[in-house]
Amino acid sequence: MFAKIKKGYKEYPKTFKVLTFATFIDQIGTFLLYPFFALYVTERFGVGMIEVGYLYSIFALGNIFGNIIGGALADKYGRRAMVLIGLIVSGIGSILMGLANNLNTFYILAAFLGLIGNFGGPARQAMVPDLLPKEKQAEGFGILRVAFNLSAVIGPILGGFMATRSYMLLFISDAISSIITAIIVFIVIPETKPQTQDETSKESVMKTLIGYKDVVKDWKFMIFIAVSAITVLVYMQMNGPLSVFLRDVHGFPLENFAWLVSMNAIIVVVFQFWITKMISKYAPMKMMAFGTIFLMIGFGMYGFVSEPYMFFVAMAIITVGECIVFPLGQSTAAAFAPEDKRGRYMAMFAFQWMIPNLFGVLVAGLVMEYIGPNWLWYFAALLSLLSIIGFLLLNRITTIHILEEKEPINEEFTEMAVPSIE
Repeated sequence: MFAKIKKGYKEYPKTFKVLTFATFIDQIGTFLLYPFFALYVTERFGVGMIEVGYLYSIFALGNIFGNIIGGALADKYGRRAMVLIGLIVSGIGSILMGLANNLNTFYILAAFLGLIGNFGGPARQAMVPDLLPKEKQAEGFGILRVAFNLSAVIGPILGGFMATRSYMLLFISDAISSIITAIIVFIVIPETKPQTQDETSKESVMKTLIGYKDVVKDWKFMIFIAVSAITVLVYMQMNGPLSVFLRDVHGFPLENFAWLVSMNAIIVVVFQFWITKMISKYAPMKMMAFGTIFLMIGFGMYGFVSEPYMFFVAMAIITVGECIVFPLGQSTAAAFAPEDKRGRYMAMFAFQWMIPNLFGVLVAGLVMEYIGPNWLWYFAALLSLLSIIGFLLLNRITTIHILEEKEPINEEFTEMAVPSIE
């Protein structure tokens, strides 16, 4: 299997390989810190999940505006500059958050990082359809997920080791990974924005921002975002509330949670490419509905099981679902987008994460506090069912296909003297 993956990976442009490697480096820092973020805040400032929910909401609100601005600027000025700005600001911001002495300062930094630090998100997403033909895009996003989750194998294990000694080490390491990634992007990765639309470069920034109205008019795409957001609302409970739930309700040790998250990533690394190959021949909406069934079962299990080994079983089921749903979601969003509006379409698609982050953790905290911790997982299963129905309805009203007529890989980037990351 790995021989086939390696052979298939060689078919991709060198620029895409470097982008994959840069993503791996950047996400190691993210996964050193992110799985322990809720634990850090509750322990450092002596607060509960409701206050953590406020923090996530503030960060998400900044993300919304940063994403909109970043997507428009990526279409006007190019992907590379936006990625660099996001990485540098994120690196500096991580250090400042580690030094923050009170929760109000933490809130202010979260708003700033959400706004400026997210400028590069839509640009990085837009690079994939810039570089790859349509029939390769689902696999390309799958490869990026493998890199992303390979980081998630290494990050939580190192993070768990560091967190037991000093949380500040996590913030410093995250900053270092962001700066290293920025250096790689600056030295090695060229601009990928297509140059076929001359009028776009002549637009004012305001006119580029107004161009979002064309995205909003694409009502099928907007419904797709709404249904995807429900799925994300369920999935995001793994990153914050789950760690606190397992610690407070079941006495699950921090080190064991690090292994739980790492197991999730290992499964993605081993099976993501194979799963994407298997499902790319089928209608994407049907496959996303199918994948959400696994999310419904896995998250629902946490409301019923109490044995530690069953926590790992539930996570394995969830991982199969995410391997199906999320790469297809990204490639399907790219298939909706006209070439000259990719940055804005991918920025709008990122709302599937930002809107749930705006209120998801806060509502989870309220549910755990006032209704009962297990009810969080019962509601997750019900929302998953709603999402399944939504994807099946979308399958009836859309004609999006990932496999289309083959297009040559952009030779401009295939032939450039960019080092290959093997």
